[in-house]
Amino acid sequence: MPSLLHHPLDPASRLIRLMCAEYGVPLDVEEIKPWLRTPELLEINPAATLPILIDDNDQPIVGLLANIHLIEDLYTPSAVAGLIPPDPLARAEMWRLIEWVIFKLNDEVTRYVLEEKIVKRDHRGATPDPAVLRVAKANLNEHMLYFNWLFANRSWLTGDDLTLADFALAAHLSTLDYLGDIDWGKAGETRDWYSRIKSRPAFRTLLNDRVLAMPPHKGYADLDF
Repeated sequence: MPSLLHHPLDPASRLIRLMCAEYGVPLDVEEIKPWLRTPELLEINPAATLPILIDDNDQPIVGLLANIHLIEDLYTPSAVAGLIPPDPLARAEMWRLIEWVIFKLNDEVTRYVLEEKIVKRDHRGATPDPAVLRVAKANLNEHMLYFNWLFANRSWLTGDDLTLADFALAAHLSTLDYLGDIDWGKAGETRDWYSRIKSRPAFRTLLNDRVLAMPPHKGYADLDF
């Protein structure tokens, strides 16, 4: 059984967990805090980033894209369609939106929220900066407008079928939802989409996540939110 070094609120780790759960791949998970840059982590990955999948031969697979391709190559069930479309144009749109989420959304919203609300908890005397959180919230509002526009015209993020891009976005929004940073009452079409993807069996382990001394925002684990 492969194991995963992860943090419960790290969106990249969440994406890999969702992918494995969707494909029926059991995982042993080990929680770590990459920002502490422990010698054990740096020995595996000098960049001190997650996720890190340890395969059955104790070989570490480092980084989100490497893990995505490994899981897709090794574990895609032969009897069902995978999360990566076979059509080249559909696949290109999927990668475009994955890039939007893991770079643009992350760089403008998620990483700031995590830094202020999670990472700073491990730095004595550090407190969240309200100005940074205000900017992240304003940026998130702009992203949500774009996602609402997409979902007004599509069943799933890239079109008629669920793809890996949906899980990428769900990984980030679920992290922000845990921390109470999404106003679902104003989320429009994105809320309807999130309700559907949140109901998938693959999402169950994420909804059970808890961070020590920081319970999730009300409604985080509810399917009817």
